[in-house]
Amino acid sequence: MLRLIIALLVIALLAALLGFGGFAAGIAGIAKIVFYIFLVLLVLSLLFRLIGGR
Repeated sequence: MLRLIIALLVIALLAALLGFGGFAAGIAGIAKIVFYIFLVLLVLSLLFRLIGGR
């Protein structure tokens, strides 16, 4: 999932450098959403691991 975030950010940076501002903003927004999903899943995974005792 982190690879997807990094790939989307690289695409957004390249698009911004080439002048595709709207496209770059859209891709950056998608990367941000995927990043927040990753953080939520990480926190849930850590909580379940602490509660489960494994």
